[in-house]
Amino acid sequence: MKIISWNVNGIRSVLKKGFIERVWTENPDILCLQEVKAFEHQIPTELRFAFQNYNYVWHLSERPGYAGSAIFYKKDIPWITTQNRFEEPLCFNDDWRVTSLSWWNTTLFNIYFPNWWDRADGTPMLGYKLGFYESYIKHISELAAQWKKIITTWDFNICHREIDIARPKENENSIWFLPIERKEMDHLEEQGFVDVFRFFNPELKDKYTWWSYRAWARPRNVWRRLDYFWVSKNTINDVIDMIHYDQVEWSDHCPIWLILK
Repeated sequence: MKIISWNVNGIRSVLKKGFIERVWTENPDILCLQEVKAFEHQIPTELRFAFQNYNYVWHLSERPGYAGSAIFYKKDIPWITTQNRFEEPLCFNDDWRVTSLSWWNTTLFNIYFPNWWDRADGTPMLGYKLGFYESYIKHISELAAQWKKIITTWDFNICHREIDIARPKENENSIWFLPIERKEMDHLEEQGFVDVFRFFNPELKDKYTWWSYRAWARPRNVWRRLDYFWVSKNTINDVIDMIHYDQVEWSDHCPIWLILK
């Protein structure tokens, strides 16, 4: 099974850059998108037509042009159930950042995690962000305790280790790399979840998934690894590989792949 995850920074934007043709070429079984920035009724006709062999679950945000996630999955995957919301607490549904699929004893979560600026209602984002992590980690830990297999992909908006960011010393007090943020990912590991990329590439440097549009960050490969696949320990033996497709430049993020048995 091939799962592709990608923060597209606007689904209608990447459609103008060859997105459909790329997906056809790669032929994923599941395609997870973050920051789609569109309501379901705004899904372009050409996307619906091109993905006729996929079903999908779309976020339910009421805020236009912001956040949102979606999953496309092949119609022949058996026993699929879907969710487009958090169960609890409901306050984290305001931006509708979560979509998920379940099949057999496996659940896949696709999440666009909060960033760093204040929310539209004036809520300071760091506190909201930390609360979001805490609730989510609690939720997936409870599922894993029931021996369910958990796969999570996300634009986490955190660099976990120094190896995951260019110039870590200069950024040690920067959002995305604050100690209080990084502790959430430590907590994720403590709960028995595995960062798949680091499982296969524990010492590999200069591998990032997000680059600023400013200061020629991408040609110089100076930025951050913000996009992840994390899996429960009982799932890691099902993983064949994980790949960063950093040559794909249609968004400020590159797509990442997970290959499962």
